[in-house]
Amino acid sequence: MVKNPDGKQQRFNEAFKREAVRILATSGQTLRQVAADLGVGVSTLGKWKSRQDEAELTAGPHDDFQKELASLRRENELLRAERDLLIKATGRRATD
Repeated sequence: MVKNPDGKQQRFNEAFKREAVRILATSGQTLRQVAADLGVGVSTLGKWKSRQDEAELTAGPHDDFQKELASLRRENELLRAERDLLIKATGRRATD
């Protein structure tokens, strides 16, 4: 979280977070540029984007089957990456 001049943490509502991620996605600017423009930390904006991306992946069924298929493939890729990370952390080998 970003600290105010008085040292307290600044809190942002969900609408601000969604709008910040929308600006990031549509402006063509880098994460660092958008974060500086909005007065938030780079890592904070990155976390908001990651959370929104994950929420979209796990959202309910999509109207368009191609979009749903692409979403499921991204989710599958994410789950495999998480699995591989856990395997490395435990020192085990993957058995597909």
